[in-house]
Amino acid sequence: MQQDPHGTDLVQPRARSLTRGTARSLWSAGAAVMAMVMLLGGCATLDEQQRRWIFQPSTRSWGGGAAADGMQDVWVPFESAATGQAVRLHGLWLPQADPKAPLLLYLHGARWDVRSSAHRMRRMHELGFAVLGIDYRGFGRSSSELPSEQLAQEDARAAWQWLAQQQPQAPRYLFGHSLGGAIAVQLAADVSDEAGLIVEGTFTSIADVVSTFKWGWLPLGPLITQRFDAAARIASVGAPVLVVHGSEDTLIRPTLGQALFEKAAEPKRFVLVNGGSHHNTNSVGQGEYRQALAELFGLQAPRR
Repeated sequence: MQQDPHGTDLVQPRARSLTRGTARSLWSAGAAVMAMVMLLGGCATLDEQQRRWIFQPSTRSWGGGAAADGMQDVWVPFESAATGQAVRLHGLWLPQADPKAPLLLYLHGARWDVRSSAHRMRRMHELGFAVLGIDYRGFGRSSSELPSEQLAQEDARAAWQWLAQQQPQAPRYLFGHSLGGAIAVQLAADVSDEAGLIVEGTFTSIADVVSTFKWGWLPLGPLITQRFDAAARIASVGAPVLVVHGSEDTLIRPTLGQALFEKAAEPKRFVLVNGGSHHNTNSVGQGEYRQALAELFGLQAPRR
């Protein structure tokens, strides 16, 4: 993905078609696959197919990941309690000169690796955060393994602990985009040391997302094993919550972001970015972000 001088994402025609039309078709086709697997396969196969459909794990970077040039490559090693295997996560680290600057763990969405999210990471850095973005298992240069809700949550928790070791006295925030938002919600609900939670283009649950597609009439809800039920967890988050959504998001509808916001406890804020899509809301809404960070979290972003 390229960027113009004003910070707006420039998507080539083919990529634009992919993000709006093809991406939605992929998710819709995934629902159809789930239905067929439901009829033809067993529970183990159904779970595996859901994991592939939801995460779409890949080592590819959107636009070649050029925006990540100059970021520091870091590694987060740990032993997985779920599998008993040694895990090595790859991350991108963008520190601030000020050691007291707030820290941000960035959790990306499906299909593309962390380098593809470098534009959003840089924007959050411009707003004053030192930013760590990581790839879950199965993505980028991290350990090769089919990701799942459980494994991604374990990966996020390991990255959260790594971030704490860098500057123990600095406040830590969580940021999740799309699927990463559901992972961020669960992590924020599980820990007690987060200063705030920010989610963008996120949903209430996978079941709710499936219901918005043309295959939504199929009775798939009870068979979904990778539920990512953020709506059931967000009320347990003990820090301020910022929910951001683009008004023109055709992949994850704004109504799902609004519904997630309504489940959160106070203090909280919902920001609907006029004209924002699933992919450019972060750039289009930079001004709204700056204002919300100041009013909800008390963070004053440096002026460019």
